[in-house]
Amino acid sequence: MALIEVEHAIKTYKMGEESLNALNDVSLTIEEGEFVAIMGTSGSGKSTFMNMLGTLDKPTSGKYHLDGVDVFKLTPDELSTIRNLKLGFVFQGFNLISRTTAIDNVELPMIYKGIPEAERHKRAKEALKIVGLENREFHLPNQMSGGQQQRVAIARAIVNDAPLILADEPTGNLDTRTSIEVMNFFVKLNEEMKKTIVLVTHENDIAEYTRRIVTFKDGKIISDVPNTPKRAAL
Repeated sequence: MALIEVEHAIKTYKMGEESLNALNDVSLTIEEGEFVAIMGTSGSGKSTFMNMLGTLDKPTSGKYHLDGVDVFKLTPDELSTIRNLKLGFVFQGFNLISRTTAIDNVELPMIYKGIPEAERHKRAKEALKIVGLENREFHLPNQMSGGQQQRVAIARAIVNDAPLILADEPTGNLDTRTSIEVMNFFVKLNEEMKKTIVLVTHENDIAEYTRRIVTFKDGKIISDVPNTPKRAAL
């Protein structure tokens, strides 16, 4: 079943008297359980596309169905709800609250969902254990390495059991060894937990962990090919 269905998406920005199409008639379907890399140079449209998938931006025209829902017909409150239920976000800059412990950072999405404190704590501990940080629950971000911070961010993304993980340059601030460590966790989420993952990257070595590579140029998809994912030992 298709989890993501984008049809003829166009995103136009006005720059003075000129118009720029950041997305130019983009159509893409992603099935449940896929692990997809979105690639392209700066200005190719990949970040605009990712923002649309995350319901953070709307196309000028076109349609986007997430798990069968036409998301751009929803109210702002309904959009907020669907983000919380369907999406987990992982960013290049980790986006952790600096004065808050790892476990409290992971609990944050569940607060918005109204989950009771005891249940939040239990689920946050389980999510941190999945990413190998059960011994870092009460550490602050500045007491952890970049790779550990990104694993906290991954735990936060999965704690609500969202079916779709959107990862925007998740290894961009990490060294090679730590990038491999983080990508192995994404592979685990995809293969063992059956999460659908869409990952933006400009690095071929990172895209090679995924099962499908979609490349953007000048706001258009220029290639969409299956990939045999590599595995790397630490």
